[in-house]
Amino acid sequence: MYHKINNQDLQYFKSFLPEERILTGTAISEDYSKDEMGTIVAHPEVVIKVLSTEEIAAIFKYASEKLIPITVRGSGTGLVGACVPLYGGIVLDTTLMNRILELDEENLVLVVEPGVLLMDIYSFVEPKGYFYAPDPGEKSATIGGNIATNAGGMRAVKYGVTRDWVRAIEVVLPSGEITQLGRKVVKDTTGYSLKNLIIGSEGTLAVITKAYLKLSPLPSKTVSLLVPFKTLEQGIDQVPHILQSRSDPTAVEFFGRETIGFAEMFLGKKFPDPHNQAYILLTFDGQDDKDVKAKVERAADLCLNELGAEDVLIVDTEERKDLVWKARGAFLEAIKASTTQMDECDVVVPRAKVSEFVKFTYDLTKKYQVRIPSFGHAGDGNLHLYICKDDMADDQFADVLEKVFAEMYNQADQMGGLISGEHGIGFAKKKYMQHLLGPTQMALMQGIKKVFDPNNILNPGKIV
Repeated sequence: MYHKINNQDLQYFKSFLPEERILTGTAISEDYSKDEMGTIVAHPEVVIKVLSTEEIAAIFKYASEKLIPITVRGSGTGLVGACVPLYGGIVLDTTLMNRILELDEENLVLVVEPGVLLMDIYSFVEPKGYFYAPDPGEKSATIGGNIATNAGGMRAVKYGVTRDWVRAIEVVLPSGEITQLGRKVVKDTTGYSLKNLIIGSEGTLAVITKAYLKLSPLPSKTVSLLVPFKTLEQGIDQVPHILQSRSDPTAVEFFGRETIGFAEMFLGKKFPDPHNQAYILLTFDGQDDKDVKAKVERAADLCLNELGAEDVLIVDTEERKDLVWKARGAFLEAIKASTTQMDECDVVVPRAKVSEFVKFTYDLTKKYQVRIPSFGHAGDGNLHLYICKDDMADDQFADVLEKVFAEMYNQADQMGGLISGEHGIGFAKKKYMQHLLGPTQMALMQGIKKVFDPNNILNPGKIV
């Protein structure tokens, strides 16, 4: 179906690109064949490190004519195989397109290339008094990858997800055409929202080459509360009451003692409160110290006097902030280090159903004799659950994974949820999405794909 890259193709690319940015054979690192999860593996025929929109356009025009598949890659921090080149071809590495192009302070817009890292955006805007709210766990991810997956994160409960902070994007279409979707404007009802079709499309419709990000004034005060409960379900059950109060939390996270234990071993540091079995982590921010203090006091009183919390610890010192947030940031890697292999389930359910879903996973643990540690965003109903191989044989683990995933995704569907809250579909969740959404929605998405990419060269085999 696809053209296999030959020496003539390589010579064409070398006609306008330096050889050191074209990798073939043994020069291609194994990392280019997988993402961070590493469970889906396929090797590219060539890796091209691009520096400009014009280079990408020229590559796409040629690939479209020759029917060469292209898979776009940023930092490779995804978890569902979205950046894995299933059909070989070209991997387009955008990490060298890492310039911050403009800070428009009048319109509160930051213009960046797709390879800029999330942590570099924070370090650039925050000293200047500005705030980019999306806060995915992996700060070394590229902004292009964040936009392509519509990344969420801990602050989504108050500030929304990546889509809510993108004013416009410049893209290259599979044909090689360059176009800008959106403008530096707050409102836009001009035709179909093509920008929002690209956001979350995981590199299957177009390649993002420039992003116009919304900024806001940086909150002057941020305070977190660590609230222990006797059981994880008891803590999660109280989250709707916290959200219904006037405390307006920025983040509402949940995790249990087991997950903290993995982080302690991984980091070699003790968690500030080692005595309880479950925790809710609340964060509050604002421009006024008095307002933030009132929110914190309101939430603390509610948790202690009405919701059955064991204690409330204010995370206000630098040492305590470091310990708590480093532990929270290390959960994925810590769980990964605790087992021989794992795979992840990223479901989102209505907030009132989070506790019920966690209890359901306990039943799966017993039924399949498998370890399933979890944590997540109680404030927006997004759970991260990890199925651990431990000492299982390969074929046994494959069978358990198939059955556990099927039950989890079916349960999310039955609860009125979806099979991904923020990590996307990629290849790993494709068949589950088809079952969940049904033929009508799948046909609509396949039609959209065909309009954007009639030759199916852009990230083939993903989503639809």
